[in-house]
Amino acid sequence: MRIVIALGGNAMTSKDGRARVEDQQVAIAEACEHVADLVAAGHDVLLTHGNGPQVGNLLLKNELAAAEVPPVPLDWCDASTQATIGVTVMDALDAALAVRGVDKRTATLVSRTLVDVDDPGFDNPTKPIGRHLSREDAQVLIDHGQRFVEVEGKGWRRVVASPEPRECLDAPAADRLLGDGFVVVCSGGGGIPTVRRADGTLAGVEAVIDKDLTAALIAAHVTADVLVIATDVEAAVTGYGTDHARPIGEVTAAEMRRIAAEQHFPAGSMGPKVEAVTRFAERAHRPGVITSLAHIADAVEGRAGTRVVPD
Repeated sequence: MRIVIALGGNAMTSKDGRARVEDQQVAIAEACEHVADLVAAGHDVLLTHGNGPQVGNLLLKNELAAAEVPPVPLDWCDASTQATIGVTVMDALDAALAVRGVDKRTATLVSRTLVDVDDPGFDNPTKPIGRHLSREDAQVLIDHGQRFVEVEGKGWRRVVASPEPRECLDAPAADRLLGDGFVVVCSGGGGIPTVRRADGTLAGVEAVIDKDLTAALIAAHVTADVLVIATDVEAAVTGYGTDHARPIGEVTAAEMRRIAAEQHFPAGSMGPKVEAVTRFAERAHRPGVITSLAHIADAVEGRAGTRVVPD
């Protein structure tokens, strides 16, 4: 099978959310053990991943150095973290595959995601990123062209657009690498947000793209047999946080649309994951699954997780 796995932020940091170098190395190595099992079983695998904590670290460096050097733009931060996480994943996966006696090469593709230059999100940026700052500290960054809003009682926080992903621009390269036998890491952090100018040229923009929605796109682009959104729970649930919480098993895309309308899954956590697997099932006519890292092998076989299948 050809499998696309989207690793959540919990797979990139320690369990308490720390993102020191050693924390990331340990967490990624643990995640790659599960991925290596799938590769050893003969599956072709493409990995994508989150990068929130890593970009957050770069934004903090921007803030601390803003009075001395111009801040690095957000699309550059995405590119930097894609490369850093990708190399770390490659090293960990190479080691895990060697232990299993699997002769399979890995490759990281620093990759762009096309968004619409007229996306309404650019007119009214609302996606908060980074930490809260004082007005004085925020003003240095505002002078560099960044947009901040005041959060009552907390300070000033940067906001950016969160446009809809339209196309994984480097999907043909990912598809070619998969066909040549590589385990591929690409579209990390939702991809580098990119627009097409009026003259047809491409340019990176300051925005944040939801990684799970991009995972659904890249999975369709490379004709994956299944999309797995790996997170820190075994399945999506109805009635979350109540005595009536129940895991969602296998449902059709139409059924999941109905459940999502009733449950109002949080936009910052389960909502995009549910939307991503549902879109994949609808558009690619193949199953999308939400489950934990420890259960991804069972999820691929249809024995675990929330599984959304075509109608």
